[in-house]
Amino acid sequence: MPVLPELAAVLAAASARTRPEPPGGGPVLREAARGYWDRRGLHGTVAGIAAAAGAQPLLLALIGAHGGDVLMPRPCPAAWMPQARLLGHPAYHVPTPAECGGIPDPYALLETVRRVRAEGGRPKLLLLSVVDDPTATVALPELVREACEAAVDEGLHIISDETWRDTVHRPRDTVLLSPAEMCPDDVTVLADLSGALLPAAWPVAVARFPDTARAAVRHARTLDILTALGALVAGPVAHAAAHALGEPGSVRDRIQRAAALNTEVAAAAHRAVLGSGALARPPEAGCHLYADLGPLRSRLADLGVTDSMELEEYLTGRLGAPAPGGHRFGDELGALRVRLGTGPLLGATPQQRAESLAAAKPLELAHVARALDDFAAVFADLR
Repeated sequence: MPVLPELAAVLAAASARTRPEPPGGGPVLREAARGYWDRRGLHGTVAGIAAAAGAQPLLLALIGAHGGDVLMPRPCPAAWMPQARLLGHPAYHVPTPAECGGIPDPYALLETVRRVRAEGGRPKLLLLSVVDDPTATVALPELVREACEAAVDEGLHIISDETWRDTVHRPRDTVLLSPAEMCPDDVTVLADLSGALLPAAWPVAVARFPDTARAAVRHARTLDILTALGALVAGPVAHAAAHALGEPGSVRDRIQRAAALNTEVAAAAHRAVLGSGALARPPEAGCHLYADLGPLRSRLADLGVTDSMELEEYLTGRLGAPAPGGHRFGDELGALRVRLGTGPLLGATPQQRAESLAAAKPLELAHVARALDDFAAVFADLR
């Protein structure tokens, strides 16, 4: 999306700030994050907030601060498994329920925990995302409750990645339950602000810790690791991030417009994928969808595509845009799954993307219609 002019002006006004924020963020940024979560029903104190220059170093610090083995759903964000491995922490995938991605099936979670313990492991941490990347689904509240109860009963701490919560396509029709609302003492919430509030080139992520003595210790460990990594938020970027977290009218309007645009474009892309005979859950958030081309295996084999690595190469070439295969998200290599971003369908230039964002009927814009036709043609060829 084009940079919101108001945020660009805030960043420019702070350009003389030559020093980075202190480890974990300065008081203004942390207070803005506290207020952001307070408006979503997650109450806490400024002392329980930590910020870093991007989600990856912040998650790395959180995993390092907790220790033990890490569990995560399959599929999951591409960076999760590599970060656990980088720290030398054993990591295990847990299947998701049929209804959605992002959270583990509670029975599969219990089975995995007990198996890991029987093998001498120490499962301590569960990563999940109620509004999920890569599947673009929103987990049902009852499934969130069951998964969280199973995790807490087994002594796991939960890190809930809620980066995409403000990108839900139909917020009035979607009930979004944060694990921190259910288990306030056992959940740390993580949000990458580039998901909805900031451009990707302005890296800022924030974490909200529980209000407990144990969490205070983990907060301190997290700051130590962020200091060692040098993952400090740039001063001008922190100023813009604090402004965005305050959610003035222009920021709220941009979030709503972007969600409405992605709702229509993702739905059109979903129809094109289903029309080829492939499978995909209806996208409910974000700017992507996760497709399973297993039903097209015979046709793909004729084209020399037999696994997700070859599928990634094939679709990236045909679509002219990255189409990462499911193996990057923890799925089995033999499964023909792929994450399809809808961003390239919005326009090839900043001007076209701005037109898409402002349009009342974006699917009728010439550049969007043409991009969707080209997208659909790629999948039509696979019938």
